[in-house]
Amino acid sequence: MSIEQKLEELERRKRQSELGGGEERIARQHADGKLTARERISLLFDPGSFQELDQLVVHRSTDFGMDKQKIAGDGVVTGYGTINGRQVFAFAQDFTVFGGSLSETYAAKICKIMDLAVKNGAPVVGLNDSGGARIQEGVVSLGGYADIFLRNTLTSGVVPQISAIMGPCAGGAVYSPAITDFIFMVKNTSYMFVTGPDVIKSVTHEEVTKEKLGGAQTHAQVSGVAHFTSESDEDCLAGVRELLSFIPSNNMEDPPRASTKDDPNRIDPALDTVVPESSNQPYDIRDIVHAIADEGHFFEVHESYARNLVVGFARFDGRPVGIVANQPAYLAGVLDINASRKGARFVRFCDAFNVPLLVLEDVPGFLPGTEQEYGGIIIHGAKLLYALAEATVPKITIITRKAYGGAYCVMNSKHIRADMNYAYPTAEIAVMGAEGAVNILYKKDVEKAEDPVAARAAKIEEYKEKFANPYIAAERGFVDEIIAPRFTRRKVITAFAMLRNKRDSNPPKKHGNIPL
Repeated sequence: MSIEQKLEELERRKRQSELGGGEERIARQHADGKLTARERISLLFDPGSFQELDQLVVHRSTDFGMDKQKIAGDGVVTGYGTINGRQVFAFAQDFTVFGGSLSETYAAKICKIMDLAVKNGAPVVGLNDSGGARIQEGVVSLGGYADIFLRNTLTSGVVPQISAIMGPCAGGAVYSPAITDFIFMVKNTSYMFVTGPDVIKSVTHEEVTKEKLGGAQTHAQVSGVAHFTSESDEDCLAGVRELLSFIPSNNMEDPPRASTKDDPNRIDPALDTVVPESSNQPYDIRDIVHAIADEGHFFEVHESYARNLVVGFARFDGRPVGIVANQPAYLAGVLDINASRKGARFVRFCDAFNVPLLVLEDVPGFLPGTEQEYGGIIIHGAKLLYALAEATVPKITIITRKAYGGAYCVMNSKHIRADMNYAYPTAEIAVMGAEGAVNILYKKDVEKAEDPVAARAAKIEEYKEKFANPYIAAERGFVDEIIAPRFTRRKVITAFAMLRNKRDSNPPKKHGNIPL
């Protein structure tokens, strides 16, 4: 065979691999509103940058007639390229080949990519669209999943791992995305669950659809499994690209700085009135975030889940910062089980990857009730406390209004190693709200008064004047500075600049025992 013939044979094999399961199955994929694995890869990476590996790998199975069904690539596209000019490794499951089911060699391809990512300090993106384990291969397929799970675990906190669920993801296949840092889901075309509707019906007699059981909206709003939901494959991949722009390539690097024309000394007088005069009146904490961030841009994470806490990324003078903020517009910004879990996970990601933290605090306390107590609010609330206390990245807190009770301690107080703590003049720092405090401290005095209603009102005002302000905390150094809200952006930027070379560490240990 001549060299020309050998080159032609190579091209023929590559073209065959690129067709995946064939034109008919590709058409079916498009009819279902989904892109193919290679189309997704093309949109994810910078044009022309993707380099495919193991394109000609085939499975080794001979049972059930599989020896006569071999497709080059074996159902997953793997390789590396650049996203916004930075190196990223990725795999894209191909539903057109054996329903995207995972085989021994398929798993080995993914493991190779993950190993290369760790060695080279680059993120891993997984585009999931698979029917699960390849039944024809039995235990070696299950072993392949376990090989991936191990790498997910060992890679955690070393390089960022992002999962995009762009089709089915069921059974053991869900645990790899669950270990990764962020999960994207596409509305109406993706779902995740451990056991499907048929199994649930046979065991518990419950009837539920795939969408209601494990669709994008369910996991974004109810379970909190999904961090982002997207309208389409294209929207999802654009979201992955934007997320990567906020985070470093590995745990030894700082987040990438972006160019900005937004003046770091910009003053916003409107901020002086964003917090209502009435302490019980709601407002949207995101109004403050948008007012102080570069170009007003905020990339929110977990937007639809536990809405009483807002988390996400913004830039200050071009540098990414993770934001954790109580949301007075929803449940008065109270901390509950879901909000605590949401905040703790986000904080730990930021700390693992050197992303500074800005905490905006307006919290009346923890949500009371038997449902919360029986659900373990003690343990779950402690997760957020643990995460913020453990974090060694630069940490700044701004108390905008309420900072009551144990929640004051939890929300990045000076006592758990916050670096800079600011307060607006509207801040109320106390063990509890004035009404509750008066009921305890002055109950007998009020009852004995000639006019109990007037006496109670007077005591409430007295308590507010004495404790519901930031000055006692400032006198003790628990608050570093009380600031006019209009100067918030400038204060945040100068404080983070001062903390840029911060060095802090935790005592030597294998790892802590976070209250899981």
